[in-house]
This record gives sequence, structure tokens and C-alpha cells, in this order.
Amino acid sequence: MKSDLDAIMKTKNMDALIVFGNAEHNPPMRYLTGGGHVSHATLIKKQGEEAIFFFGDMERDEAGKSGLKLIPYSTYDFDALNKKANKDALLANALRCELMLKDAGVTSGRVGVYGTYDLSATFGLLSHLQKLMPAVEFVGEAREDSIFMRAMETKDESEVARIRKVGKITTAVVAKVRDFLTSRDVNADEVLLNEDGSLLTIGDVHSKIHLWVSELGAELPSGFIFSIGHDAGVPHSAGNPKDLMKLGQTIVFDIYPAEPGGGYYYDFTRTWSLGYATPEALELYGQVKEIFDKLNDNFDLNAPFRNYQQMVCEYYESKGHQTPLHTKAPVEGYVHGLGHGVGLNIHERPFSSLILGDEHRLAPGVVITSEPGLYYPEKGMGFRIEDTLWVRPDGKMETLAEYPYDFVLPMKKWKS
Repeated sequence: MKSDLDAIMKTKNMDALIVFGNAEHNPPMRYLTGGGHVSHATLIKKQGEEAIFFFGDMERDEAGKSGLKLIPYSTYDFDALNKKANKDALLANALRCELMLKDAGVTSGRVGVYGTYDLSATFGLLSHLQKLMPAVEFVGEAREDSIFMRAMETKDESEVARIRKVGKITTAVVAKVRDFLTSRDVNADEVLLNEDGSLLTIGDVHSKIHLWVSELGAELPSGFIFSIGHDAGVPHSAGNPKDLMKLGQTIVFDIYPAEPGGGYYYDFTRTWSLGYATPEALELYGQVKEIFDKLNDNFDLNAPFRNYQQMVCEYYESKGHQTPLHTKAPVEGYVHGLGHGVGLNIHERPFSSLILGDEHRLAPGVVITSEPGLYYPEKGMGFRIEDTLWVRPDGKMETLAEYPYDFVLPMKKWKS
């Protein structure tokens, strides 16, 4: 949690943090400022002290919403700094950043660098800054183990409430898509039709999803997946816009909206087959649902997340499928991890990978996905079921947005 930030900094021997970029669509900045329309900002936090928010004067009201200590960029005479730098823009920005760090009390020690910003500009600025401040060591961290990822790993109840709210929007959109699809007319070739009688495509459905997510007050900053047939068998295929919506083919609908401005995400997947499903598809979906239910019955407080990846692999291998347990980089069968944390990033700690340590646990406060699947692109089918779960303070697992698990969706205007 955010309250753990200083303790984590101390554990990692990090004297200060500096975050570059916008306050929106920038998880570390958003985490500390709460967002707002503030662009090209800088945030500096010294261990044990309040963060300082540096910003342009035009955005002073937006910056003020953060509740942090504020220092506008106009405090520093940029014309004089630019002249000193002989009009080298990167050096001038580095000279200003040097003054900002000194005003934050940071003149030596280890300083972690974070944020979402242009890599070339940031690299150039830090290259100059390192020469200007040789007593400071600027440190980059592996994303999965960074101070911010460690702090974000557990959520307080206000954060969970926001994730739950996005979950309600998510399931409302999914319900709209389901109602739209099942209400379509179907031609003799078992292809769904638009209202005007034209053939319904994946691209048409994508457009509806974008519209409904926006109407209900969320964004899709990381996209979404709505794919059919072969593409449903490739887990991260977003779906070919030209593919036709047909009966009896598996549809993987993986949708992960976020609050506007790059806020908290929700992650959710259902697999459908319209009108009917083949016997093989019914069997494979049944296996996915069986292990999904078994996981829900066996999640234990503080257990290593990777234990459940092991459980899924062993189950699927008992059914004859390839998994990462004994097949290196499988491309069919069960091909990915069971789940991950969810928050201001769509993928956060804890992770379920078999190669990670036991510190990735189902601790109180974590929000995770459970998303077992099976994928057979050459057979024209794929399956995934996913919910987002919260490990509550009392140790119980709670699904943050309930929704049915129906596989075969009856068509209202079609009879077999």
C-alpha cells in the first residue's frame, strides 16, 4: 500500500524517488498525485518526507488537487538556465532538475527513476544530470520488483472500491455485447447480420465495445480482445476486424477497461459459442470451467501464487494438454500463466509464474486474476475464463464483479 512506500524505500536502500511524465496514464505519477490534467511534470520524494510536485503554471489548479507540496517550474529562471546551457535544451532541463533536487533536499545517495515519458529525452536529461550531480546515483529497477510495484501490490479498501466500480462497468458492457449478438438475425450460412442486413464482422463488434465502454464512463488504454475461431486460439490476438461472426465458433472476449485518465483497471474474460457448440468445444470448455472452479475452492490465504499455476498445469496435463510445466514455450494447450495482480497497471504483482519465488503470495489486500485457458488455433478454437478477485482483510476471496459463465448463448431469432 502507499503507506508502505517509505519502508520499501528503506529496505531497498533508496534515498529518494524521481518520477517524470504526465499525471495521467502514468502509474507511478498517478499513484502519488491522484491524477489530474498535469503534463510534463516531475515529482521528487525523499525517503521519510512528503513528495514535492513540480509543474507548469498553467496547470496549477490541477496540480493543487494532489494535496502535495507544490513548486511551479516558474520558480526557476529557465531563460537564464538556457543561456547557461548555450541553448542546449536537454542541458537546460538538467540544470533545472538539479535545482529541483536540491530544493527537495537531495544532493547525494541513491535516487530511483520512474515514470512514463519519452525515453530519448529522459536518457539525455539523466546523462547530463549525472555529470552535474556526481554524488547522486540514479537507479533503474526491474519493473516487476520496483518500489512502486511492491507498494502497489496490496490495495486499501478505497482502491478496491474503485476497481470494483470498473468491474461493474465491465460486466455491463459484456452484457450489452451478449444481448446485441444474441438478438441478431442469422443467414443461411449461419452468419450474423447487422441491423441493415449486412454481414456482421468482428470489426463491427469492436466498434460497439468502444462505444459502450465510453458511454459507461471508462477507457480502454490497453485495448481489448474479441476474437473468433483461429484467433480465439491465440491468447493475445485482438481479433481480425474482417472475420465474420458465425454460429458455433468459439469467441474469446477479454476486456480490461480502466478509469478515465489511466486509473484503476479491471480484467475479465468469457468464452462464448453462439447458437450451438461442437462436442469437442463443449468438452474443452468443460475442462477450463472445471479447473477454474477447483481453483476458487482451493485458494488459500498467503499461499504462493505459483502453487496454483502448478495445479492448473498438472490438471491440464492429466487431460493430455501441453503446459509450461513440461513443455518449453507451448503454442497450443495451456500456454500462459494463471494470473497476475491488477491495479493502476493491468499487470502487477503478484505473478503466478513457476519461476518466481514464494514472495508472490495471496496476501491480504492483493487483487489478482484467475484465468485458466486452452488454445488450439489450428482447430479454430480457444477458451479462457477470467475473474478479478480480492483477498479481503479477513482472508476470504471475493470476486469483484459477478457475471454468468454460460458458454453456449441461445440466439433469439434462430432455431437449429
